[in-house]
Parts: sequence; C-alpha cells; structure tokens
Amino acid sequence: MGRRKKGEIVNGWVCLDKPFGMGSTEAVSKVRRLFDAQKAGHAGTLDPLASGILPIALGEATKTVPFMMEAQKVYRFTINWGISTDSLDREGEIVARSDVRPDVEAVRAALEAFVGEIDQVPPQFSAIKVDGQRAYDLAREGAEFELASRRVMIHEAAVSDAPDADHVELTIRTGKGVYVRSLARDLAAALGAEGHVSALRRERVGPFSTENAVTLDFLTDLVHRDAASEGLLPVATALDDIPELAVTDQDAFSLRQGRPIVLLPGQVETLKSRLRDGSRTVSAFQGQTLVALGQLRAGRLEPDRVFNLQLPSSSA
Repeated sequence: MGRRKKGEIVNGWVCLDKPFGMGSTEAVSKVRRLFDAQKAGHAGTLDPLASGILPIALGEATKTVPFMMEAQKVYRFTINWGISTDSLDREGEIVARSDVRPDVEAVRAALEAFVGEIDQVPPQFSAIKVDGQRAYDLAREGAEFELASRRVMIHEAAVSDAPDADHVELTIRTGKGVYVRSLARDLAAALGAEGHVSALRRERVGPFSTENAVTLDFLTDLVHRDAASEGLLPVATALDDIPELAVTDQDAFSLRQGRPIVLLPGQVETLKSRLRDGSRTVSAFQGQTLVALGQLRAGRLEPDRVFNLQLPSSSA
C-alpha cells in the first residue's frame, strides 16, 4: 500500500500578486503552506526584483501549467536613464554612465523598432544554462561567455508615464521568452543612452491579471477565517482559449478511464471552427467540472490529461 501524500487535496489556481523582494519558489512555498496543499507549481518565473502576477497551480491545476507557457504577458516597467549596470537592473554594478536623457518622443519613435518579432539576447544575469551552469552564476564569477539571441514577440509597446527627465515608464504586451531588462538595454543603445530597469511589475499572464489577483496577506486572512477556498480560481482558468466540449456522464466515465469517445459530426465541426493555430486540444466538461484534455482526431476525442475533480454535490 502506497504512502499517503502529506497535505490536503486542494485543486485550483491562485493568482498571486507577488511582492517585491520575494522569489517565485519562495512564493509558491508560502502559498502551498497556507493551503496545506499536497502539490503546487507556478506558471512563469517572476524575478525577486519584480512584483505582480505569479499564477500558482495547486493539485490538479498543475496539469494545466504547460498551457500557460505560451500565454501573453503584460509588463509595466521604469527605465532609469544615465546609468547602465551589469545585471541591467538596480541591483547590479555600474558599468557605464551618460548625460544623455532621451525625451518622450524619441523613446516612442525608437520603440517602434522593437514591436513585432525581434531578435533579443538574454541578460547574462539570467537563469539560462551555459554548459550546465546558470548564466547568473557564471556572471557573478566574472566568467566571459556569450548568450545566443532568440526570436521573441513583442505585440505592443508604449510609453505610459514620464515622471521626470531621468525616468520613463513603459508598458509592453509580449509572447513567451521576452526579457524586459534586455529590451531596456537595447532601447537605451538605440537612443545613444545608458539605462537600467529600476522598477518592474507584471500585470497579466494570460487570463490571470491584477483584476483577479490576491496578496499573501489576503490569503493569510482567508485561512485564519477558514475561508481559503475563496482565494482559489477554477482549474480550468488556465484553459480560457481552449474549445470546450460538454460530455455525457457515460463519455465522462470513458475519458476518465483513458478511453477515447466518438463525437457527432456537428460537434467535430463546431470544435474545429474554434481551434486556433493548428491546435487539436479540446477540454471536456461534465456540467461545470473539467474532466479531461484531449486531442481531436478522426472524429474522436482522445484524452491525454485526465482530471480527478469532485463533481458538485448537486449533480452527484
């Protein structure tokens, strides 16, 4: 007989508004302890020097984390002109100074070159591995190395504030893999200036945003009031752009057993019309309960992720 897992069965997402100064792993651990959850993970690392949205998956929600890796993100950040640092943020060592202070119109004009699919070299102070070692470890040791550029997508970029000559605030909407610090470095270079990121906040990751976010203090208060579930979002929150299929009790049973189900021609056509970017992934629901994620093939739904979620008592 297998050993019982420590903790409670807790399923759902926490849209955490991570505070400045806390690492993503630490944030996940704190949330997991608050819920006494058996299993937890996060969708997209957020640096300790950044605040904002860190989606944390508990229990069965961890099975949907891969679908968040492609999610678009929104960042709001401030560039401090005049000083460049080795880490491209305010924690690094100063490597260059300049008296150049680009005006707002110059920044707006230069930003246009960074919208769309661009090549971007990640910061040397990043978690990318180089010969088995993290780049930031090598950078701290003073090792010389180069990181290859990557193709990334920036959908939108705009100046959102300019409080004084030394600072400009930008808001960007990006695809995966974009480094805000690299964008600040490259924008400064394009403007003939020096600059670094002095403040960074992530405002959205896919369906998770500041509008449905909670703080650790709020979660702690819910736990003390025995109302922790009020801080949870449904497991299916991460699947907002995946077509839904309503299934019968019998089909739900089959899917949970890992067996494919046959769909009606009308169902197939409707689902195909809702699929995006060549995807075949469909989410199956029994009432309001997520049953499985599967692939639409030859008129059948073949399950590849099955969820062990309890049906509402009213539908039992």
